[in-house]
Formats: sequence, C-alpha cells, structure tokens
Amino acid sequence: MITANVQLRADDIQREFRGARPFPHVAIENFLNEDVCEALLRDFPAFDEKYAVDEHGTVGRKAVVERVSAISAQYRAFYDYISSASFLHAMSALTGIADLIPDPTLFGGGTHENRDGQGLNVHVDFNIDERRMLHRRINVLIYLNKEWDPSWGGSIELHSDPYNPRANRVQGFVPLFNRAVIFETGEFSWHGFPRIVLPPDKRHLSRKSFSIYLYTKDRPAEEIVAPHTTFYVGQPLPDHIKAGHTLSEVDVNEIGNRLVERDGLLRMYQKLLIEKEQRLRDFVHTHQSVDRCAAVQSLCSSRFVMALRRFKYRLFHPSIK
Repeated sequence: MITANVQLRADDIQREFRGARPFPHVAIENFLNEDVCEALLRDFPAFDEKYAVDEHGTVGRKAVVERVSAISAQYRAFYDYISSASFLHAMSALTGIADLIPDPTLFGGGTHENRDGQGLNVHVDFNIDERRMLHRRINVLIYLNKEWDPSWGGSIELHSDPYNPRANRVQGFVPLFNRAVIFETGEFSWHGFPRIVLPPDKRHLSRKSFSIYLYTKDRPAEEIVAPHTTFYVGQPLPDHIKAGHTLSEVDVNEIGNRLVERDGLLRMYQKLLIEKEQRLRDFVHTHQSVDRCAAVQSLCSSRFVMALRRFKYRLFHPSIK
C-alpha cells in the first residue's frame, strides 16, 4: 500500500531521515497508493463525542478511534497491512531502525480528527509500552486533508527545545492529503501543532489524520530512561507580545487561552500525581501483611515483576485495563 516510488527511494529517504534536525524525521509526499488514501478519507468515521474525552475528562474537539477495523472493510485491510511484515520492513528501510513491532491495539493511534479551536501542546510521548515492555521508536502520521491553508494552524511542528523559546528551532509541515510525516520518538522528540482557527466559511472542515506508533524490544543504552507518561509543555506567548506593544482584544483573548491551557496541564499532572500516590498507598496497604522475607523472595520472582509492571502501567494509563 506504500507507493512503489517511495519504496524505490528508501535509501535516499533514510539518509534524509537520519540527517534531519531537530531530531530524525522525514516528510514524504504521495506516501500511499492513491486508491488507499482515498478510501481512508471516504470512510473516515464521523465525529463522535464518546471518542473525544480529553486528558481532563471533558469532551473536547479531538476524536480518536483506535479500533479502526470496525470502521469499514477498507480500514480493516489497512489495519492488516500496517500490522504486516511487509509494512514493518518498509518502515525499517525508510528509517534505519530494525526489528520494528506494531501495536495491535493502536493505543493512542488510529484515526484522529481535530476540529476548529483544537490545538496540541508541544510534548514528548510516553516512552515504553509497559503492557509488553517495548520501547516506542517511530511515529507515522498520514494526513487526509485535501483542503488546508497554513494560516489556519494545525501544521505539525517539530521543536528543538520548547522550554527555551528564544533558542527553540521549529520545523513545520502542513497536514496535506497523502503526506506522511515520520519521526523517531525519544526524550527530545518534541512535537505538537498550533490551535486550528478556520475561517467562518470553512468551519465544516476538520484536520484528519491516521497515526501509527511502532516499537522495538531494545534501543541504544544511552537513550534509555525510566518509563514515563506523555510530557506536555505550555505554549509561550506570541512573539509580537513584548515591551511597547499595545494589547488588542485578540491579544488578550489569546493570552487568556494560553493561561487556561497551562493551568489545565498543571491540574492534569496534579491529578496524576495524587492518583499515583493513592494507588501506591493502596498497593502497600494490600501487601503490608506479607512477611518481610517472603516479600524479598517475591521480588525475585518473574510473576511479581510482571505484576508490578502492569501495576505501574495502570498508574500512568488508567484508561487501559
């Protein structure tokens, strides 16, 4: 389903991928065979609020459907393809990362629809799938928008250092139809997109894409850190807001929106921390009657280790059972 032309250019694409900054990435035009991409757009699921609950537990303007096999026969065929050895081999050829492993659940992936007013704060993704103890290595983002103007926002942006806006370097790509943006995920693969602001006569449009995340059993030792959840960074103030600038009503509204977003992130991390601490307390309380010697022995058992890994995964991914 990846076009023959892309596969023929795999060596050149891999060189571009490895040499890109701020971290390995590549944008590929006409990534899929035209009929495949047309089918993904034609059968794209309608926006459903049950798939649009955000990190704060409220219904937002972004819907994610992970169980894509149920959408249509075309989506089922595409799901089978992105789980196949031929697709994984092609992705290894394009990126230079060997032994890639798919996620049969498409956790966090699948179809993504973002409506007017939705943005995505700059972030690095969770680094390990603790259900399988696999390292997250590659994001493949395939865009499905035949009409999109860069002035509307929504362009995927790759950042070098969002904590330092003055030194931050940004590489952006408009989410155009059948364009794939592929990047290596790690502790510095900061990415996101500015809030979508559609003109009044374009409010019927939305930003549509399909996301695929690939894993490996290992990764270079110098890149390994403890398992963590997704980390978000609040947006800095717009460049034009500086000493001497007179704030307009638009400026004031934008500053207010960014403060609301940042406060929401703080509340989310506070909630995660409280929940994690409570679950740790519950875990300790449940096992406090275990004899100390038996506890030490159990630490060495593979069954206990796997149980602890599953417990840790639920701490940071409470929606996963």
